[in-house]
Amino acid sequence: MEKKTCLYDKHVELGALMSPFAGFNMPIQYTNITDEHNAVRQACGVFDVSHMGEVLVTGPDAERYVQHIFTNDVAGAPDGQVFYGMMCYPDGGTVDDLLVYKMGAEEFFLVINAANIDKDVDWMKQQLTGFNVNFEHQSDYYAQLAVQGPEAETVVEEVLGLACKDLKFYNAKKLEVGGETIIISRTGYTGEDGFEIYGSHQFIVENWDKLIASGRCKPCGLGCRDTLRFEVGLPLYGDELSAEISPVMAGLSMFCKFEKEEFIGKEALQEQKANGVAKRVIGIELTDKAIPRHGYAVMKDGVQVGEVTTGYHCLSVDKSVCMALVETAHAKLGTELEIQIRKKTFPGVVVKKRFYDKHYKKD
Repeated sequence: MEKKTCLYDKHVELGALMSPFAGFNMPIQYTNITDEHNAVRQACGVFDVSHMGEVLVTGPDAERYVQHIFTNDVAGAPDGQVFYGMMCYPDGGTVDDLLVYKMGAEEFFLVINAANIDKDVDWMKQQLTGFNVNFEHQSDYYAQLAVQGPEAETVVEEVLGLACKDLKFYNAKKLEVGGETIIISRTGYTGEDGFEIYGSHQFIVENWDKLIASGRCKPCGLGCRDTLRFEVGLPLYGDELSAEISPVMAGLSMFCKFEKEEFIGKEALQEQKANGVAKRVIGIELTDKAIPRHGYAVMKDGVQVGEVTTGYHCLSVDKSVCMALVETAHAKLGTELEIQIRKKTFPGVVVKKRFYDKHYKKD
């Protein structure tokens, strides 16, 4: 049965186009994707991201356990620091990409992708042997808002009354609000400054209502969440990462800290880094306005050499672009390739995956 977030009725009231996503019935758009995309790039938008999963790991071995399952290095980090990285299988394939919040010396808050919640939780539980930790699956308790855009800080401070100015990029803190503890972090999935707010269902519903009533924050659906993340080169699990696509293949080796003593998948990823991989995720810019879509064939001289993982006509730079998984021989910047769209092929060239520059808050 399809799940609903605590904001489902609010989305329906606002006339959102609802559609299944990761087992949830989610808003794809309210007005249209372009308006919502531009609101986040130019002002402020709010997303219901309550479908995401949350796990709390506490106890004497919490840091050692996280180090074991996570590619990034959280050792000795200050409280409040947030890390992006992956969980990998022993062969280097990706279980999921996730955020790890270091909330205390023995307290780590992990945020996982909605489509992978059950799989991830099972995987994490399988790795608990030999670690003195308490593992709590908290996805049913937490709901989540993402307030994103250049005006996000002012809106969160003034409309929601949540102190957030002091937060540096990729940092989080707890706040006591109305008798409950919430978490707020300076993170997001749009390439803009912004905040993600975790709290009880009641807290999130009340704060959604405040944001919408203020008129200072546009409700945004998953449609523009995808266009925003894509054009700044952020990966989506299932497209640019999967059990078959490792972080090295995806160009995300910077989040794999090989100087760590060990983590699951380390040896396989080191071998890939040293000896190369058969395929890589690249960016392609088309010379035409035709729009490449997920699954379309990437061709070189009449032979298929890969396929599109995500493609759009980029809203912020007015170009047709895509990310694609292609044979490494054709992955070099400047390589000329074609995209097959129905019966025609359209010329393109390999470019960097970031089609639009991020605008995060600098310290």
